[in-house]
Amino acid sequence: MQIAFIGTGVMGQGMVRNLLKNNFSVGVFNRTYAKAKVLEADGAVVYSNLSTCIEDADVIITMLGYPIDVQNTYKKVIPSARKNALLIDMTTSSPILAQNLAVQAEMADLRMLDAPVSGGDVGARNGKLTIMVGGKEKDYESALPLFQAMGETITYIGQAGSGQHCKMANQIAIAGAIAGVMESLAYVKKNNLPLEPVLNAISGGSAASFQLDYCSKKIMAQNYAPGFFVKHFIKDMQIAQTCALKNQLVLPILQQVLREFKTLAKLGLSDEGTQALYKYYIES
Repeated sequence: MQIAFIGTGVMGQGMVRNLLKNNFSVGVFNRTYAKAKVLEADGAVVYSNLSTCIEDADVIITMLGYPIDVQNTYKKVIPSARKNALLIDMTTSSPILAQNLAVQAEMADLRMLDAPVSGGDVGARNGKLTIMVGGKEKDYESALPLFQAMGETITYIGQAGSGQHCKMANQIAIAGAIAGVMESLAYVKKNNLPLEPVLNAISGGSAASFQLDYCSKKIMAQNYAPGFFVKHFIKDMQIAQTCALKNQLVLPILQQVLREFKTLAKLGLSDEGTQALYKYYIES
């Protein structure tokens, strides 16, 4: 099986390395060539041209930034992919776009899954991503060995677009969790409490969460490097809000957290990690 992997940024590099560790043959392409070139040492074949990367691929995986990137990439991929190739978009993107691409792929005698992930850079590196899959179940079953190489919790959700809808539910839950953690940490600081013993106390009880553990460690180390970019979380929350409003569903916590992250972006913090929300609470 020949895999073409398009998009080798923070997440994509870890995902490719785990495919290679599981003895899959992987060709890689990235618009910024250097981000693909680093994978050559791990055994990937690096391409400077997208069309060449995908022309002989049985499976084409994309891990991109924004829905517009997905749309533009598949405008090139769908006409050029070999017949019956399996296309897997693992970008967090629009459910409506995922549905449209699945129709376009089928008309071109291709198969397509939407399979967004959760788990950040740590999950991508360690092969422990959560993967949520939409599309035809038989295509999911054929892709399962690939997903198992990259992830730990792998769930088939349903028809095309369902994976993306599931990821929106995930991001809505994360939005509230991150904001809750930041409010807690800001409260600790404003009351001049020692952060580490407070965290030791509350992380062993019902306040325990991945976000509490992950964000607090980053903040104590004054590390705001992106495991997941502020700008990408804004994109995800905007997609979730659009989908919610389409169904006349008002999500006030999501709206509030989206406003907070947009403030971070206005302050020039778009390329920091989501733990930078701490700065919003401390400095506002």
